[in-house]
Amino acid sequence: MADSASLLFNPRTYDPEHFDPETRRLLRATVDWFEARGKRRLIEDYRSRAWLGDFLGFAAKEGLFATFLTPASAAKEQDQRWDTARIAALNEIFGFYGLDYWYAWQVTILGLGPVWQSDNADARARAAELLAQGEVFAFGLSEKTHGADIYSTDMLLEPTGDGGFLASGSKYYIGNGNAAGLVSVFGRRTDVEGPDGYVFFAADSRHEAYQLVKNVVDSSKYVSEFRLADYPVAPADILHTGRAAFDAALNTVNVGKFNLCTASIGICEHAMYEAVTHASNRILYGRPVTAFPHVRRELTDAYVRLVGMKLFSDRAVDYFRSAGPDDRRYLLFNPMTKMKVTTEGEKVIDLMWDVIAAKGFEKDNYFAQAAIEIRGLPKLEGTVHVNLALILKFMHNHLLNPVDYPAVPTRLDAADDAFLFQQGPARGLGSVRFHDWRTAFDAYAEVPNVARFREQADALCTFVETAAPDEEQSRDLDLLLAVGQLFALVVHGQLILEQARLTGLDEDLLDELFAVLVRDFSAHAVELHGKDSATGDQQNWALGAVRRPVVDAARSARIWERVEALSGAYEMAQ
Repeated sequence: MADSASLLFNPRTYDPEHFDPETRRLLRATVDWFEARGKRRLIEDYRSRAWLGDFLGFAAKEGLFATFLTPASAAKEQDQRWDTARIAALNEIFGFYGLDYWYAWQVTILGLGPVWQSDNADARARAAELLAQGEVFAFGLSEKTHGADIYSTDMLLEPTGDGGFLASGSKYYIGNGNAAGLVSVFGRRTDVEGPDGYVFFAADSRHEAYQLVKNVVDSSKYVSEFRLADYPVAPADILHTGRAAFDAALNTVNVGKFNLCTASIGICEHAMYEAVTHASNRILYGRPVTAFPHVRRELTDAYVRLVGMKLFSDRAVDYFRSAGPDDRRYLLFNPMTKMKVTTEGEKVIDLMWDVIAAKGFEKDNYFAQAAIEIRGLPKLEGTVHVNLALILKFMHNHLLNPVDYPAVPTRLDAADDAFLFQQGPARGLGSVRFHDWRTAFDAYAEVPNVARFREQADALCTFVETAAPDEEQSRDLDLLLAVGQLFALVVHGQLILEQARLTGLDEDLLDELFAVLVRDFSAHAVELHGKDSATGDQQNWALGAVRRPVVDAARSARIWERVEALSGAYEMAQ
């Protein structure tokens, strides 16, 4: 049985021996660089909004980005590949030490997406060389007026008659826009109407026609506004045209925004070490703070939620790596990681913050920045509402129309995830099919709170069959989002159970985690009951789906011992 600390990332003991030697070396070297930098410098750089030059210098020297972000099709070195498992591991490390570092890496991933999907061999070779030189990349999609509404882009490309264009317009909220060796920019031709006029092209932030306006946030993250003024786009700069450009934008989001979940996990892990250590050593009314029952409950809930985040995200990696034209289940698990895992992260931080209170504001702790940065992750891709609406597209098939698939194994092998850059047209979500979610629950039918949650999941199937929103209600997004939260919990529970089986997670921990999920489902059912447009049948169903978790004081005490053991398990050197 794993102890509490072994389930969380701990720099003191971290040894990713499940990866190949070069991946293992690079991950450990990254941890060592941060640890050598020390907590005081880490926090001061965050507070002073220092640009990440030292970190990017380290990454360039080690070939970190080039090794992890060059797919095999463009590789010049043996260990270069696009491997979602090791990318996820690095996300977690960056989140653990500071979201600013993760952000520079994350938007580099987004900037590379349209390039690696492109048939433009020259652009691909240029990107590989820039990565080898230690450059970062940017994804020029969103605009100040339209946000990420790419149908309405105002980046205009005027044909020059030689196969090229002059591009003019502005982009807003573009990470790394101050330093990117290559910016993948989305625009539209002035001479072609509709989707056929879309263009993705490569720009250089150092070009004289590229005008950097400002950093739109008060942070070390450089989230830029930039303008192009008659920027010359040569045929060699064009990555995609027409509908393929639109698909490249959405498919890049599928690849890149998956990284939000593991960054959130890293933030929560570092904050948890601080919070438990502080609470265990804080004496109030003559007793340690952790002697109070409500404190134990909050820290235990935070811990099991965090374990659930890790289990779900690790299992989602397997589906990404095993995806193909006939298996697109990842398209559901992707918005789940963007929405469900990241909002769980907010809950984890809030629970711990309730315990440590004013300590969470102090400038010498990591927690102060964790409490701020954790908020951004659910909002960095389309907001929770957009992702919930996307998740709902899969609900009927997932719950009611399962099909047989070969079992998906744990994917930690040193393979290149080539399909992620060959996803094809970004449509047909309603036709995606899934394996039977009940199988994962059946395997743990004897665990009391898994069984209790299964009752609620079965009830949701009944809701979809007998009381689903009608045509008019389907236009009421407020009502639909409440339904989406219920469905998301079922999917969340399913992948947690699959990963628990693969890793041999003990049933005490699983039972405690599902007690939390039972409470969550009940809370969302009550919310649905109170919606203005909920029908009488829907209201009755909602109250009927409320369940009380199975209480086991001895089990909860055993889990609390694991949480308490985190006190002093890790503290970053000054």
